[in-house]
Amino acid sequence: MGNLTLAPFLMDDAILAALKEDVNEEDISTNALVDADEKGSVKLFAKADGVLAGAPVFERTFRLFDDRTAVQWYFDDGDNVTKGDLIATITGPIRALLTAERVALNFLQRMSGIATYTKKMVDALAGSETKIVDTRKTTPNFRIFAKYAVRCGGGENHRFNLTDGVMLKDNHIGAAGSVAEAIKRAKAYASFVRKIEVEVETMAMVKEAVEAGADIIMLDNMSADEIKKAVEFIDGRALVELSGNMDINNISKYKDLGADIISSGALTHSAPVLDFSMKGLTPDGSR
Repeated sequence: MGNLTLAPFLMDDAILAALKEDVNEEDISTNALVDADEKGSVKLFAKADGVLAGAPVFERTFRLFDDRTAVQWYFDDGDNVTKGDLIATITGPIRALLTAERVALNFLQRMSGIATYTKKMVDALAGSETKIVDTRKTTPNFRIFAKYAVRCGGGENHRFNLTDGVMLKDNHIGAAGSVAEAIKRAKAYASFVRKIEVEVETMAMVKEAVEAGADIIMLDNMSADEIKKAVEFIDGRALVELSGNMDINNISKYKDLGADIISSGALTHSAPVLDFSMKGLTPDGSR
């Protein structure tokens, strides 16, 4: 997964916001039944086959709610899991195990779903040198988790945010007046360490982007024949990215067209969750 990590300072604000959304004042159901210091354990099981992602977030959710909780993991992020597998055992105050359960599962299920979908996309491109990357089409305040999950599934990350690099899309080009003028202005404004990517839709725009010195040329919603012609013309003078409604249903037809990158919003906005459940809560009699 490269250098992408989920340190507490990256996670905590989002996790706390989710906990506060779910627990306004108290968990009435749990607090009515269990004393504050009663301890126990519960097991986490996979309910479907897929790729695990989000273990640090799952564990951190319980720890933020009550730092007396602990999680023993039997799988790591990026591992394949099978329906019925025992994934982890969570121990600590029973109130914490019950109250933080849904928030922790929501993170884990969504992230593992993204990782599982990404792995399918990666597998569909097997045998080619084309890489699958995500986009900024993520749920607000969930981007760091979504992009981490993509890496767990074997994909790579595009920009994390608008500061990462220059990407000139159709409306940027419209604002500047032309591809060449947009690239010229971007080169004059941006630091030399930042790459300049431009979105194009026709061969005329491809040629203009190459001549203007774009670092990355995104071929947006172009046909297979158009992509082949564009890749041949670019001839290594810029990285070639394909984009436009790429998903698991059509990704394989783009694998042998010579592109360096395929970007897909589907990785983060269309992946179904991977189901997990916490079962077998057992009090241990201690306080």
